Amino acid sequence: MDNKHDALCRPRYRLLTEPQIRTLHQASLEILETTGVRVLHDGARRMLADANCRLEPDQIVCIPAALVEEAIDSAPSSVTIFDREGCETMRLEGRRVYYGMGTDLLHTVDMETGQLRPSCLGDVINAAIVADALKEIDFIASHAFPQDVRGNLAFIAEFKAMITHSPKPIYFTAAARQDLEFIISMAAVATGGRKRLRENPFLIHYAEPMSPLVHSAGAIDKLLCCAENRIPLNYVPALMSGATGPVTLAGAIATANAEALSGLVIHQLRCKGAPMISGFSATPMDMHRGTTVYGSPDERLTHSACCDLYHFYGLPVWGEAGCSDAKSLDAQAGYEAAFSLLMATLDGCNLVHDVGYLGQGLIGSPAGIVMGAELISWVKRLARGFEIGPHQIDLDLIARVGPGGHFLAQKETARHLRQEHWIPQLSDRNHPDAWVEAGAPDLGMRAREKAQDLLQTHPARRIHHEKQRQIDAIYTQAEEALKGIVFAN
Repeated sequence: MDNKHDALCRPRYRLLTEPQIRTLHQASLEILETTGVRVLHDGARRMLADANCRLEPDQIVCIPAALVEEAIDSAPSSVTIFDREGCETMRLEGRRVYYGMGTDLLHTVDMETGQLRPSCLGDVINAAIVADALKEIDFIASHAFPQDVRGNLAFIAEFKAMITHSPKPIYFTAAARQDLEFIISMAAVATGGRKRLRENPFLIHYAEPMSPLVHSAGAIDKLLCCAENRIPLNYVPALMSGATGPVTLAGAIATANAEALSGLVIHQLRCKGAPMISGFSATPMDMHRGTTVYGSPDERLTHSACCDLYHFYGLPVWGEAGCSDAKSLDAQAGYEAAFSLLMATLDGCNLVHDVGYLGQGLIGSPAGIVMGAELISWVKRLARGFEIGPHQIDLDLIARVGPGGHFLAQKETARHLRQEHWIPQLSDRNHPDAWVEAGAPDLGMRAREKAQDLLQTHPARRIHHEKQRQIDAIYTQAEEALKGIVFAN
């Protein structure tokens, strides 16, 4: 067999054809030029007017297509993210895929009782420790929202907990520019100054416009702050199809994309070339229950379309996967998380967040993160594919073993086993008798046990004590500055 026949066999997927991509893109441009977006920020409106946008009554701004195209061209096609220690960790570009957690879940499944309760700061710490231990989790986020910390200080407390307990890149939220600036100051301490933070960013800020087609003053303040400080920004709409966006998937995609592109325009006008990870969510609303849906096939179609659009633009793209509408780690949680991770990986989604989310983005559990890591490992093996060539087929080996023989004792089996066969860490492959003897554990039970074990055994990777002292001092300043402020935006 000749070497020229060697080939790597990988699954491939793309939803939209190029004409379909262009149709959706043109629809988004037309929305921006004719319908426009409401911009509730005086400075941003002035900046847009200076760039030849048309100002309409009621704070509406109509953005010409040429300006959108300029923003797409000026935004970086690749955004590199480092860890707390300055090592390159994620290069968000092309079809590279990285996986991590989401933010701010109001409820947590208690590790001891298994009961739902309000999330607290300890849950943020637990999530950071568990995720730090799992190699499949590329970046961390708060997972829980600390309801035991008052007001906007909660977002700063989240960040302090994460930066203290893991060196992995941090995906974070903030309520307003004021607490965002405290967070950036903490990050600068960790890296050795603001210049080094700009050169080696280890954090990504998540912010949203308001669907449909509104940019709040608070969201724009945070967008401008990130642009000015060269902090990577993930500014993405969370449109609900049928409620805050059209019920048709095509209409929802075009509207959400217009929101995302208008945010990109403002960002690039403020600081050309500043790093942004874009995209959108066009999640359906369940009309019978009035809930946001994370685990539906229609949602996955909109995410696939989003990835196709942003690969067409040549821009890093965000998405959500590894999440479920289920309230516990049951069969529904397993299939919804698995399907979404598989689709996001085949989509080539660069920044995949929400691993471990349950209950429509309201419930978190370290065990859910553990289950998500197992699913990511499975999906990565599938996406890697396999090689077809003379060394892999190995006709000499087959002839040597011959009819009726076995391959267990062959050195080639040991050499290639871990490369060719996926070996689970959590999934059950025992004989049924052995499974019964072990107490018939299900996946949720094994995930909880592994999460508890990681919390007890994972070695702490804490930040240097002098940097910790400075971060603690910034937190004390924030406590004083944010007295009496409750979710100001």
